Amino acid sequence: MPGMRPDPQRPSSAAPRAGAWPSRRWRRFALGLLLGLGLGAIGALVVAVLQVRSELPPMDSLVDYQPRQPLAILTSDGVEIAQFGAERRHYLPIAEIPKLMQDALLAVEDSRFREHTGIDWIGVARAVAKFATGGRLEGASTITQQVARNFFLSARRTPERKLKEAMLAWEIERNLSKDQILGLYMNQIYLGQRAYGFAAAAQTYFGKPLAALSIAESAMLAGLPQNPAYANPITNFDRARARQLIVLMRMRDTGVITEAQWAQARAEPLKIRSPLATGVHAEHVAELARRWVVERYGTEVYAQGLQVTTSLRAADQNSAWLQLRRGLLEHDRKQPYRGPEDQEDLPPPGTPEADVERAAALALKDHRDDEMLRVAIVLAATPRELLAQLATGEQLRISGDGLRWVQPALAPKARQGLAIQRGAVIRVLRQDKPGPKGEAQWAVTQWPEAQGALVSLDPATGRVRAWVGGFDFAEQNFDHVWKAWRQPGSSFKPFLYSAALEHGVMPDTVINDAELALPGADGPTSWQPKNYDGQFDGPLSLREALARSKNSVSIRLLQQLGLPVAHDWIERFGFESERQPDNLTLALGAGSTTPLQLAQAYAVFANGGWRVDPVLIERITDAHGQVLYEAPPPAPLDEADRAIPARNAFITSSLLNEVARSGTAAKAQAQLGRADIYGKTGTTNDAVDAWFAGFQPSLVAVVWIGYDDPHSLGDRESGGGLALPVWIGYMKQALAGVPVARPPVPPDGVQRAGGDWVYDEWADGSYVRQIGMHDSVGPAASAPAPAEPPRQ
Repeated sequence: MPGMRPDPQRPSSAAPRAGAWPSRRWRRFALGLLLGLGLGAIGALVVAVLQVRSELPPMDSLVDYQPRQPLAILTSDGVEIAQFGAERRHYLPIAEIPKLMQDALLAVEDSRFREHTGIDWIGVARAVAKFATGGRLEGASTITQQVARNFFLSARRTPERKLKEAMLAWEIERNLSKDQILGLYMNQIYLGQRAYGFAAAAQTYFGKPLAALSIAESAMLAGLPQNPAYANPITNFDRARARQLIVLMRMRDTGVITEAQWAQARAEPLKIRSPLATGVHAEHVAELARRWVVERYGTEVYAQGLQVTTSLRAADQNSAWLQLRRGLLEHDRKQPYRGPEDQEDLPPPGTPEADVERAAALALKDHRDDEMLRVAIVLAATPRELLAQLATGEQLRISGDGLRWVQPALAPKARQGLAIQRGAVIRVLRQDKPGPKGEAQWAVTQWPEAQGALVSLDPATGRVRAWVGGFDFAEQNFDHVWKAWRQPGSSFKPFLYSAALEHGVMPDTVINDAELALPGADGPTSWQPKNYDGQFDGPLSLREALARSKNSVSIRLLQQLGLPVAHDWIERFGFESERQPDNLTLALGAGSTTPLQLAQAYAVFANGGWRVDPVLIERITDAHGQVLYEAPPPAPLDEADRAIPARNAFITSSLLNEVARSGTAAKAQAQLGRADIYGKTGTTNDAVDAWFAGFQPSLVAVVWIGYDDPHSLGDRESGGGLALPVWIGYMKQALAGVPVARPPVPPDGVQRAGGDWVYDEWADGSYVRQIGMHDSVGPAASAPAPAEPPRQ
């Protein structure tokens, strides 16, 4: 009320409350402090950003991307034989990477890749929100950030690295297009099994190029970047499958595929390529090419992406590899079983099955598996049935014919070292014929001890079409195609017959196939050569004698010619005189040659009389396709460069055709069902070496089989029994689709007379009509017994 005095006990509304000023000052102080700290933090961040930015590497390595690419060896039709280098990579420009593969990757790794500028802030916010609500902290790295990390940063998780990663991502986006960034990622990223980039991964896991992948296969690859070691389909298919299903769901949700495609892809069975599988088995050629290139260009080639194109044809090469292996395994099955490769300890019977399987897998870890001769460990064995586990974990039951060969090793009292029992490490071979219910049939086998070689070439150009240097490169890397100097046996006889034609001996010349008793150097009789069949058939025409491979006839021919004439003539085919004996054993092929040299020599008959040099490396290109080396084109077959006259090649070939029609190689024409086959078997003393050399006018092939430590292949073995079936199997594939050649047109200087071919100048019958008809003991040419076959 007016005039009323204020109550001293009642505080005035205008008066400040106790402690009000300190509180306000504190708020101001706190705000100032926070502002200062914020400004300091911003300042520190700016300093850190400026510091980090000054340390950022230049973008040159990305703008001018030069990936480490291995040295690649290819067939003439573009199939990869081998890669040499630390990283398995096939570089593909982004324009050549299928859109399906790109979209599958982006769907699961970075669906807003085309919209963001290096950092996906929406993804970051979602990851933070999920973590804040109790979820697991997830990464939100973009493709660009992953490029920054893969090219420039370590794997350590530190704040500094994250800052550098973000700044690098921004710099990358500023300097490169989206397609460039995606191309870098898809070629650089590691995807397991030594595969870098998606093109290499497609070959590694599916054995096909990216363009050939299905939706399901593309999704499988797109799931690999998250953890290629943990979830790749070779090491852990189930994990890889679970990741693939996530990718397929993301592809559906982002519109990359339709609902129907999603359902179809989920149901598609995936066939993962075995790590043992090889596109082309040409390991000896790969090693030969590798050495040649390294000697020429240095060891830098292992990272420069050079491609070496060979003259091999993939189908021919694989057929040669398979047929030679089958032939050697067939020969080995005629020998006694030598016992398991090793003996491992397994848990005792009664142990839980899962524990036994793990122990078996661990026991096989150090034993090399093979695509054909699979390594296995025996879990149980009786004379009637054997249970074994492969290195892949698959279990096999083998019985019947699959155990017949190894019955002595399954006997209850089999000697130590031979016995097949629980824990034995053995080899098993899948049989061509399935069981009664279509199931796979297996048989116990072993690594063969004999070796072999097969080489084929185009007789017109010298281009090598197949080259198999031995049974298995990993077990024995010696290349028998060009390093194994062995006795050619009767496969050498055609060259002496060819020489005889030039000295008046014609196809219907009669030569006595009768026993010979030849004096040695000291006078007494020391050599009485026999025919392989143990028979002497009396007078035979030259044509019949070669068809039956009569040794006594070849010796009489050489006596007729004389050693100097024979040596001079065989040099025309590329044989080295110093490697051939200077006595009558030359007639039986007691000198030395290699499968490659013999193939070159037979090519002279096949092409009508010219020597050709073998060509194995056609072309070398760098990573950009620039040609660094190219083999010269085949030289024209000029008359002035002939090794032998056309008429000589014509008549000798007709003799070889008779061998393949009715002689020791009659199986060749009969089983191939074509008359344009020519060739000659070869078997050395005691069947130490087995050969078949032959040709169709477009292809020459030679097969050799023998032991590295030369000894007999078996009492009844021969070139016709061992090498010829391999040759026929190979030629059946190599000549598939090749029309049967018409009979060759007789060249000038030859005509038919007396039922066979003869040189024009001897058409009147003035050629040598008979040899050795009255004398079974040859002239005084020394002929020591054949020496031991030369060792390699």
